[in-house]
Amino acid sequence: MTTQTDNPVKAGDPAPDFTLPAGAGAGTGGEVSLSALRGKTVVLYFYPKDDTPGCTKQGIAFSEAADAFAAAGAVIVGVSKDSVVKHDKFAAKHGLNLILASDEDGTTCEDYGVWVEKNMYGKTFMGIERTTFLIDPQGIVQQVWGKVKVPGHIEEVLGAVSS
Repeated sequence: MTTQTDNPVKAGDPAPDFTLPAGAGAGTGGEVSLSALRGKTVVLYFYPKDDTPGCTKQGIAFSEAADAFAAAGAVIVGVSKDSVVKHDKFAAKHGLNLILASDEDGTTCEDYGVWVEKNMYGKTFMGIERTTFLIDPQGIVQQVWGKVKVPGHIEEVLGAVSS
């Protein structure tokens, strides 16, 4: 299993650019790209799957804190391999007010090093490791949180954005 130290994107690195389709509720005109967000702080979080318990808790927590992140000048972008249609249903069901981007082919997940071998109940499979990247307005990664546990995580990220 990949550990955070194996992640190819580290604090101090330029964040890999991406352009991905985004959910209808995102107000992004159907896609989001890191280069279009230049000049803003970006909280880029990768999560395994829409409508699963941990991912739902994380999405709701980021949504509840969205105003505080915006006040600190940060934009939140969530990425998974789910389709835009699934993202839209997920966002509508849980009242999420985030940009949810679809990386169905996994290129962005691989670029950020979050597509890893996972192990559950003795079976190995490939999946997204829950990871958050804090990217500054110049596109440089300032902080990386790997193998994220949802409780307390959003507050920790908000503290880093606000400092």
